[in-house]
Amino acid sequence: MGDNNSIILIVDDEPAGRHTLESILEGQDYQLIMAENGPEAIEKAQKFIPDVILLDVMMPGMDGFEVCRHLRNDPNLAEVPIIILTALDDRKSLLQGLEAGADDYLTKPYDRYELRARLLGITRLNRYRKLLDERANIETAHEQLLSAYDATIEGWSRAMDLRDKETEGHTLRVTDLSVKLARNMGINEGELLFIRRGALLHDIGKLGVPDAILHKASSLNDDEWKIMRQHPQFAYDMLYPIEYLRPALDIPFCHHEKFDGTGYPRQLKGEQIPLSARIFAIVDVWDALTSDRPYRPAWEKQKAMDFINEQSGKHFDPKVVEAFNKMMKE
Repeated sequence: MGDNNSIILIVDDEPAGRHTLESILEGQDYQLIMAENGPEAIEKAQKFIPDVILLDVMMPGMDGFEVCRHLRNDPNLAEVPIIILTALDDRKSLLQGLEAGADDYLTKPYDRYELRARLLGITRLNRYRKLLDERANIETAHEQLLSAYDATIEGWSRAMDLRDKETEGHTLRVTDLSVKLARNMGINEGELLFIRRGALLHDIGKLGVPDAILHKASSLNDDEWKIMRQHPQFAYDMLYPIEYLRPALDIPFCHHEKFDGTGYPRQLKGEQIPLSARIFAIVDVWDALTSDRPYRPAWEKQKAMDFINEQSGKHFDPKVVEAFNKMMKE
């Protein structure tokens, strides 16, 4: 039986020849298209893009060899399999057909079982090739979609930096350093992608914090701190509905948790805190301490490192602190 109703273009100037092929292929689940001469064959090939072309050689005007060469010069038809049909059972005709671009040939009179078997093999291979092409196109489109998603995430992170001018550049710095630390700790490349996205979006919840609180020059009061501490929950509420970003939620939602359980918003403790968030927490504090802020100058790196070491087992995971120390000495 034919493969998935493949289209077969039969090209023969003799009605008897077309009828013979039609009778052989009848009931084989092929869609048969007929052409009586070379120009009609080219026109119908361009219109239907057949899966196989059965092409008679001896035709008046444009013979099968010339039709074959024309088809091979058409980018849309160059890969369509062509079987030359000829009564010329000689080496010269075979070579001429192959040179013109034919893939196979059959001599008249046809063996119906041989013809069916050859067509079945060719159409099946052609179907697999199309499936591979479609899969490649899907993979390309998927990669382009992922690139667009990541460009959108980076755009969001830049928008957050512009809104919170005192931390301008902070997001890219902590993203790069978090990915480096995670890689040093043996986290695989797939997880690193989620860490990168989570780091870029770590403060997206601050979009839900009023400017009057976010940009307040003096200390926040208790009510304002209550609102500020909601930004991890705001991030969760914003990102969770986006299925693509759910694997990256750990950092935006958990990077203010502390190893001893005194953080927010859920007071997670120890390894209840996702590893990516424990990694990011150290990098986030490091960048904050070693960057100039309106209310204080940047700390010396050794002073910042001393603080991080002092917070080992309190704010930070001791194992991550150890890995951070090792990385910063490299």
